[in-house]
Amino acid sequence: MRSYEIIYIVHPDLDENAFKEVTEKVTGWITAAGGEIEKEDLWGKKQLAYKIEKQKDGNYVFLLAKLPPEFNTELEKNLRFLEPVLRHMIVVAE
Repeated sequence: MRSYEIIYIVHPDLDENAFKEVTEKVTGWITAAGGEIEKEDLWGKKQLAYKIEKQKDGNYVFLLAKLPPEFNTELEKNLRFLEPVLRHMIVVAE
C-alpha cells in the first residue's frame, strides 16, 4: 500500500449535511477498497483562483490515505463522476 495525498473541492452551495455525505462517500470508497485514512483535514470554504463551473468559492478537503495502487484509477474515476466535486487531485506522498 502506498500513501497518497488526495485533495478535492466540493461545490460551495451544499448545506452541511450534503457536504458531510460527500466526504463520507469518498472515505467509504477508500476503506471499502482496503485502504485507510491517516488524516482528514477540512480546510473550509476558500476562494478559487479562477471560476470553475461558474463558482468563485469551493470547500476544500485534504486526505492523507494509504491505498492499494490499483485502486488509484478507480478512485480518480469515482471522483470525476461525483457531481458535487468540482476538482480533485491525487498524488503519491513521499
